[in-house]
Order: sequence, then structure tokens, then C-alpha cells
Amino acid sequence: MGSDDSSQLNSTRKRAPTDSNASQSPNSRDIGTLGENLVAEWLQQQGWEILHRQWYCRWGEIDIIALGKDEEGAKNRGFPNHQFQTLAFVEVKTRRQGNWDAGGMLAVSATKQAKLWQTAEIFLSTRADLANNSCRFDVALVRCELSRQNTKEILPPLTATNSQSALAGNYRLTLQEYIRSAFSN
Repeated sequence: MGSDDSSQLNSTRKRAPTDSNASQSPNSRDIGTLGENLVAEWLQQQGWEILHRQWYCRWGEIDIIALGKDEEGAKNRGFPNHQFQTLAFVEVKTRRQGNWDAGGMLAVSATKQAKLWQTAEIFLSTRADLANNSCRFDVALVRCELSRQNTKEILPPLTATNSQSALAGNYRLTLQEYIRSAFSN
């Protein structure tokens, strides 16, 4: 299965309804995609290149795969003036207010981590050009809450109001926490 084809198919499947009779309230899948959009935009503002969105194979899905300079990682390895290219596999958890799982962090269980690890290995097997980069697994926690702004559009494009917050329809999405190297095997 080609990753570009499958990513495109998955992105298409997760798009918001365009029917004017569709519900004004987005479902959890739509909210999740909006959270991923916010994190991808934030990563790009930080200088990261987004290689894939919603890449999947038979083992699972990786929300965002990004390539960038890891200045913190270089310092930790004893190379303060060197920037390493790092491949970040990012799991995005978007939650509404009053959620039960610590803003999504509890949903990144050991089982989920193992699936992400396997999925990343399969991704790397398809991209030999990236296999020599250092890799890490990041987790982004996004909060979604009703906004006072009331628009009549159904899930309009994400509009960033600053680097960590965005409006989408009746919702404000905020990047609560971005955890670099959240887990390892």
C-alpha cells in the first residue's frame, strides 16, 4: 500500500461534511482533525517540514510525521553548536473540556505506544532516505472548547490567532502541551 495514496484516502475520509443540511456541530473525528491541523501549523512555524499527515498502514496511523532541526537534542548529546535532522512521529490528542483521560495523555497507553512504534518502523522501511535520521515520538495535547464567537459556517478552515491557538467554527483549539520524546521503546 503506498503511503501517499493511503494518506490521501484517509485525509479525504476525515473531511468535514459540505452538505448544507449537515449538523452544525462537528463530530469527534472532525475535532481531532482540527487539532492535528493546529499542531501541524505550529510545527511549521517552529521550522519543521511536515512530511505526512495521517499516514497509516495495517498496524496503525501516525497523525503527523515531521522533519526538522532538533537543537535541544543536539545539546543533550554534547554537541551544543550542531543541529541534527530529526524525524518526529507526532501523536495528537484533542479533547473537549471535562474529558476523563488527562487531556488525552492517558490514551497514549503502552499498547498505543507499541502500535506507534511498529507503524513508524514500517514507515521507515518505505523511506530509506530517512532511516539514518534520529527519531523521536512526540505527543501534542490540544484542548477544544466552545468559543464565544458564533459562526454559521460548518468547520471553516483553521484560522490561527497566535502560534498556539486557533478558531474553527464555534470552537477554540489551544495547544496545551507539546511533549518532545514522550516515550521510547
